[in-house]
Amino acid sequence: MMNMELQGKGVFITGAGSGLGEATAKAFAGARCAVACVDINAQAAERVSEELRRHDVNSVALGCDVSDADAVFAAVNSAAERLGRLDIAVNCAAVDHTYSVEELTVAQWDQIMNVNLRGAFLVSKAVWPHLKRQGGGHIINIASTAGVRAWANTSAYHASKWGLIGFSRGLGVEGRAEGIRVTTVIPGGMRTHFFDRFAEQGIPMPDQENLQEPSTVADAILYAVRVPRESALQELILTPINETSWP
Repeated sequence: MMNMELQGKGVFITGAGSGLGEATAKAFAGARCAVACVDINAQAAERVSEELRRHDVNSVALGCDVSDADAVFAAVNSAAERLGRLDIAVNCAAVDHTYSVEELTVAQWDQIMNVNLRGAFLVSKAVWPHLKRQGGGHIINIASTAGVRAWANTSAYHASKWGLIGFSRGLGVEGRAEGIRVTTVIPGGMRTHFFDRFAEQGIPMPDQENLQEPSTVADAILYAVRVPRESALQELILTPINETSWP
């Protein structure tokens, strides 16, 4: 019954080549949606999309740098044409560089802002007319507990995620008249490749027992989309039960 609510919907997911984006693509595929797997790593996007197609899911893979406006608009328009429609966009793509302000380069700051914040804006702007023409839709922005708390050596990431939460709140107000809902999902640590850079920099890895499965967060994303249209789940914080640094 729940699957029938989403069956046939077109979903555009950035960062779909791995981690939470991949888990989210599989979750929507399980709900019988058509899925555009979008990632800067085109091969990774194709790997996920091919797996979905093997399960009789309508899926396309698109290589795209979400910080590039022309690339984003081209990818959104291509996805809408190839899937037949777009109803949902999930902004999962994100990067980080874990350095102090003194060590962080300007280029690294710019990349974090361009991917994490500008990318979500570009995708939202590009899908907006598609959702508007259909009388509504849903945009999911993936923030982080880094958007509601702070620790050292991650100031740029904090700024991008705090900014994303603010952007989402404003976007949600704008969308009300058009039937476009906006949900910010704020997950705690997940068991993904995101922490690989810690080992490269000699930073202690988080305890795997204090992380959660990305599939759990993906299920929460589906839950937000399935909320009846007269309501909107505006923000959702989902943390591992053993996350020691929260609240």
